[in-house]
Amino acid sequence: MQDKIIKFLAYDGKISIICSDTTELVENARKIHDLSPLATAAFGRLLTIATIMGNEMKSEKNKLTIQMKGNGPIGPMLVTSDNFPRVKGYVSNPIVDLPLNDIGKLDVGGAIGNTGFINVIKDIGLKEPYVGICPLVSGEIAEDFAEYFSKSEQKNTAVALGVLVDKDGVKSAGGYIVTPMPDATNEEISKVEQSIFKAGAISKMLDQNLSLLDIAKKVTGDENVKIIEENITPTYECDCSKDYMADGLATLDKTVLKEIIEQDGKAELTCHFCNKKYEFAKEELERILNEKEEN
Repeated sequence: MQDKIIKFLAYDGKISIICSDTTELVENARKIHDLSPLATAAFGRLLTIATIMGNEMKSEKNKLTIQMKGNGPIGPMLVTSDNFPRVKGYVSNPIVDLPLNDIGKLDVGGAIGNTGFINVIKDIGLKEPYVGICPLVSGEIAEDFAEYFSKSEQKNTAVALGVLVDKDGVKSAGGYIVTPMPDATNEEISKVEQSIFKAGAISKMLDQNLSLLDIAKKVTGDENVKIIEENITPTYECDCSKDYMADGLATLDKTVLKEIIEQDGKAELTCHFCNKKYEFAKEELERILNEKEEN
């Protein structure tokens, strides 16, 4: 099954709902970063919200960066996305492990911590990028982003994110955000709140093979939800290259470059986002140094 994002409207256009299935994408990230089950659950949730927020940007040149930094043992996590959406990111401690929480689930909140912040940077072609900062509420990620939307973007949004992991990897991953339009009535909002409560976890619904349309109906309580956009395929994709890494080496101080050439005679760089390794032979390093000296 291919990952997808579908956008819906419920109650005659008064409630917006965006659903995302990111099972394959999160499994890719798990393999690339060799993540523990707990790190998979935490990072998977962050990647999922990034697919939704990234796709909401208008232009393919726009770029979203989300940093989540709490006081828990997983350390800072960073994710970037364009509007395709192609996401990538890294976890400071990919092998974090904690006992299950009080309700027998992976303790994402404990791994991230409840003191810290979400930092959202949207580079949308303006002179200065938009920067939104919001303190963490619980470290469970969905609640933290509901707070972020409310405080930084003045939108009352219900956020659900989930990753189901077993011994073989990611069984299901996905999320949704529900936003009432200004003309939504209290009755409609209340119906949605009750439906969300009854629907249960998004990862369970995906694991039961419910389609994103079924999930949209279930969480809004409206059997007549309308699809307004589909065929959006989120992917975990890194755009690193040897040229990009060479540019990184060129930013090093000349004395540092000389030291690498004299002592090691080569360099190996690893991309944070996809763990791909790039080798630079002595001649390549010398060329970078010469170009630096000429400039």
